[in-house]
Amino acid sequence: MDDLLSQLEPMIPALRRYARGLLHDAVAADDLVQDCLERVVAHWNRRRSEDARAWVFTILHNLAINRLRQISRRGRNVAIDDIGEDQLAHRATQEDDLARAEIMSALRQLPEEQRSVLLLVSVEDLSYAQVAEVLAIPIGTVMSRLSRGRERLRQILENPVSDAKPGSHLRRVK
Repeated sequence: MDDLLSQLEPMIPALRRYARGLLHDAVAADDLVQDCLERVVAHWNRRRSEDARAWVFTILHNLAINRLRQISRRGRNVAIDDIGEDQLAHRATQEDDLARAEIMSALRQLPEEQRSVLLLVSVEDLSYAQVAEVLAIPIGTVMSRLSRGRERLRQILENPVSDAKPGSHLRRVK
């Protein structure tokens, strides 16, 4: 036991420095050193040489790597009071996927001339003049097609069943 204390006690400041350098967090580093010292004491008889310094630092290093991997998988623990509301609320990705699929389906139902104008203006962020140049049509036609396309898209999205293909709606079976 005296051998353990005489070799281990002088290493503690160096272990703390190394742990702080690895984790960049004083409290987590102290916890890591504590875990390391517990493991060293429990397995002291397993050391292979009289100079235990390398063995102890290896244990600390391996524990630090495991802790860093755990943090990267789980993320950091944060008290619920310290979290902003914007970090708590996330829309379900399933809902986003359904909305995206619904919009894409509605876009496919638009006539080609309305769809192309709508995509160029809304998605590609081109000006009316640029769209008119791309499609080789007057600006007034761009505005007209855009207006009709937006209105038709709104109608399709508000009433998706009425715009379904004939025979694809649900029927009552007795």
